[in-house]
Amino acid sequence: MKVAFLIIAVLGLACGVGYWYVDRWNNTPLDIAPDEAHVVQLRTGESFTAFSRRLAERGLVDNAALWARLAQVQGQAKRVKAGEYRIAAGDTPRLLLARLVAGEVVAYEVSLIEGWTAMEAVAALAGHDKLCHDLDGVTTETLLGALGLPDGHGEGLFLPDTYRFVAGDCDADILRRAYAMMETELEEMWHERDASLPYASPYEALIVASLIEKETGVDADRVHVSQVFRSRLERGMRLQTDPTVIYGLGKRFDGNLTRRHLREDTPYNTYVHFGLPPTPIALPGKKSIRAAMHPASGEYLYFVARGDGSSKFSKSLAEHEAAVRKYQLR
Repeated sequence: MKVAFLIIAVLGLACGVGYWYVDRWNNTPLDIAPDEAHVVQLRTGESFTAFSRRLAERGLVDNAALWARLAQVQGQAKRVKAGEYRIAAGDTPRLLLARLVAGEVVAYEVSLIEGWTAMEAVAALAGHDKLCHDLDGVTTETLLGALGLPDGHGEGLFLPDTYRFVAGDCDADILRRAYAMMETELEEMWHERDASLPYASPYEALIVASLIEKETGVDADRVHVSQVFRSRLERGMRLQTDPTVIYGLGKRFDGNLTRRHLREDTPYNTYVHFGLPPTPIALPGKKSIRAAMHPASGEYLYFVARGDGSSKFSKSLAEHEAAVRKYQLR
């Protein structure tokens, strides 16, 4: 009896010491310096045992076998989710395993900027090394088809914003999200638009929004630029906006807009053609879309850049020509 009691006591002590050691190890911060951080990837289909061994090889976990066994006993080894994870000072094996089970993967960000063309957005995404790339060789005309969206011209259909993504996402994924967000924003703003707008569809309003986006970056001027475009359309005047000419020139534009360019007959030249250009000319942001839907009241028919980012608005040609002499001619 005494021997049996002694054996039980020893086993109990051993279990207690073992539990204490495992618990202590599981809650001890990993050996990572305060100013260090590591990004590790749990690969799709990789076992937790193999993952823990890789971390041990990098010196991030000092007992891969114990960590893997502990995860198995707790029933968490098969619940971890593939992806990239950040390990920093203060992380313990317990906290890291919980993050793996919760799928708290590293998220990255990429921004689509107001005023970019669709192809500038594609190029920016192509340069992001954390994205996979499905859009090599696309053009504005083939972009929507490559995204699995209804065929058409892709310009202006992606909402400028900052988009979060994780490793394994592709450039096409970002643009599909931006397309869906633009559809939502445009539909909501169209339903709240001024009732007297001369635009037949949300797409026409989007075209105007793209013109506003390219003509000014000053928030206070957007509604006045919108009013000028609306008034000129209602009066049957040409829009005569330089950014449409530049867009029509494409890669031939070298930064110097000439009188010859203003006379060149492209579908986008609003000095030559009446009405709106056939498509947007850039990605308009929410502020420009809202301005297109709610132009200011007024009788301005002209505007010219002052040189400081703002515009001088005029009601008559004579007033406009005076403003051109003052702000543009040197």
